[in-house]
Amino acid sequence: MRDTFKKHLESNLNMLQDSRLLLAISGGLDSVVLAHLCHQLNLKVSLAHCNFNLRAAESDADEDFVLQLADDLDMEVFIESFETENYAKEEGLSIQMAARELRYTWFQELAEQLKFDYILTAHHADDNLETFLINLTRGTGLEGLTGIPEVTGKIVRPLLPFSREALKVYAIDQNIAWQEDSSNASTKYLRNKLRHDIIPILKQMNSQLLQNFQTTISNLQDSQDLIDDSVVRIQKKLTTAEDDQIKLDVLKLKQLSNPKAYLYQLLKDFNFTAWNDVVNLLDAQSGKQVFSSTHRLLKDREFLLLSEIASETDQAPIAIQKSDQEVVVPFGTLRFEHVTAIMDTGNTTIYVDAEKLVFPLILRKWQEGDVFYPLGMKGKKKKLSKYFKDEKLSLIEKEHIWILVSDDEVVWVVGKRADDRFKVTENTTKILKIDLQ
Repeated sequence: MRDTFKKHLESNLNMLQDSRLLLAISGGLDSVVLAHLCHQLNLKVSLAHCNFNLRAAESDADEDFVLQLADDLDMEVFIESFETENYAKEEGLSIQMAARELRYTWFQELAEQLKFDYILTAHHADDNLETFLINLTRGTGLEGLTGIPEVTGKIVRPLLPFSREALKVYAIDQNIAWQEDSSNASTKYLRNKLRHDIIPILKQMNSQLLQNFQTTISNLQDSQDLIDDSVVRIQKKLTTAEDDQIKLDVLKLKQLSNPKAYLYQLLKDFNFTAWNDVVNLLDAQSGKQVFSSTHRLLKDREFLLLSEIASETDQAPIAIQKSDQEVVVPFGTLRFEHVTAIMDTGNTTIYVDAEKLVFPLILRKWQEGDVFYPLGMKGKKKKLSKYFKDEKLSLIEKEHIWILVSDDEVVWVVGKRADDRFKVTENTTKILKIDLQ
């Protein structure tokens, strides 16, 4: 197996040869075999072991085993202990998800702090098959059926072509010891049930199951590549990025052979789950919207508008004192400067009569019922909602509007229009320049 593993690295993962590698090791068969293979090929590897404190003495025995293995192989080793059950309760996660989150966060931190080039995990062909079946039973798109990727950013899985049985045969042949995790025998978890009850039956039915599965995965990955290429071409034709939002042309989407499929491909990275509701937006009235945990999709006339959901802290009003010269705001920086004359003007710069201002000024989101006197309109009052309609602002654009207020009177619809009541006149003695960077 060592020779096959070496050829696999040379052909597909040659970048590992001269890199600093951090190997995630549990003490189980898979990761221990990977450690020995890396050692035999003289790769520059350090070990990283997580003690999740979930199996009492067994967890501590795994830690001791890894420490001894590192000593035997003369490898640097890092150990981290986690209170996994407490973390799971605090974050509202299952034990499995909590452990996953904890270990990958720690691995990434170690790699960044100590300049490791890649993180190695010991996923193998049987893990890949189990993941495929799990996704299949839960319902998934094509991505869920293309298997575990060999490389994801800094994470590399060099054992993916090898079966669990091949690893075990190699370990026995080389007199390599490993730790058995008693929780792996329990079938209360779906993965273990597949591993112990379902996959053995499939292998009895077809002795070439894993080999055929690898061929299927390769074919599905090829299909995914074709889809990705098609989506890139379509994306260029019907999406545009403006400020903090992405616009999708509804008419062009509806002219595609399968709008639902393309919508899924275009939006799959934004955490949407209610896909029927997403598709229904194509024929919905303006103002209808669908939310994911992180984003919002809004129907606005002939477009779907995708934007990130702002946090509550990004919506809070901001008080600006008379002494402030620069204030950081959610959309940039406001600068205040006393000047003697009006120079450059525009949407991002206004000049006001400083003596007409009442401090603190308040910067806040606009609200229904707000009115102002648009500069240049000779004292005519206008509702902000009517002004936005006249300016043909989209619903999302309106939601991003902030106003600068003095004693409940609008000074500036920021980035749009100043208020006529605070303009500089021939009687002005103190001019304040307000500039948005």
